[in-house]
Amino acid sequence: MTRIWRPSSNSKTTDNILKMNRIDTLFSKKRENILSIYFTAGFPALNDTVTIIRALETAGAEMIEIGFPFSDPLADGPVIQHSSEIAIKNGMNLQVLFGQISKIRDEVKVPLLLMGYLNPVLQYGVENFCRDSSACGIDGVIIPDLPVEMYQKDYKTLFEGYNLHFVPLVTPLTSDERIREINSIGSGFIYVVSSASTTGTKPVSEEILSDLHKRMKGLNIKSHTLIGFGINNRESFARACRYAEGGIIGTAYINAIADTDDIAGETIRFIRSIKA
Repeated sequence: MTRIWRPSSNSKTTDNILKMNRIDTLFSKKRENILSIYFTAGFPALNDTVTIIRALETAGAEMIEIGFPFSDPLADGPVIQHSSEIAIKNGMNLQVLFGQISKIRDEVKVPLLLMGYLNPVLQYGVENFCRDSSACGIDGVIIPDLPVEMYQKDYKTLFEGYNLHFVPLVTPLTSDERIREINSIGSGFIYVVSSASTTGTKPVSEEILSDLHKRMKGLNIKSHTLIGFGINNRESFARACRYAEGGIIGTAYINAIADTDDIAGETIRFIRSIKA
């Protein structure tokens, strides 16, 4: 039986639960041009995870989404799918990931989220996942295939008990009624998907973003919002920031570090190309 990583007796789990969530702190201090970067843990190499997190914070990313790989990532485009395949071949799983980031809060201060699919979480055990996420200083979780109804019924109390925000997704096809429901259940912010396609396959459409922004404003949605999918350069990031408090980039960053021998340097160059 696989041995699950557990925090040591001197873990700061209780402290993490009692502190204000770092996502809330970020939005209380900054309400525009927030850059969140997604990467796949275990890619390009198994032990690059901490190196990438350090580099992203140093380069100026305000939030970091750590993707835990899954063999059937339905919402992801070919680049992230490929990075997940490589990460799994490299030996990445949740047990390994928690071991890698167990001391990340000794040096990294920005909000950290875990993003992935429900199947690995269920295999690990949802309470184990929440406890170990909290022990490592994780602030929120994005699980695209976890329905908000299931989250509310089965897991909301558990997530909240470990001070983990559950970040829901809204797409241009989401109905008004559904947006209201999602807004009432999720926390931290709403992940606004810029299109109905998979990640990294379509550019951000100004018309679609404008329409969705108007709809959410008309529904009096007060949640913070970040826009993802199709953001890959300075122009598309600026476009997203016109309709939300910031943008999320994944595919373009993964492409940037895929073949480099200098992750830190390439990360700085990439972030500068977006924010300069």
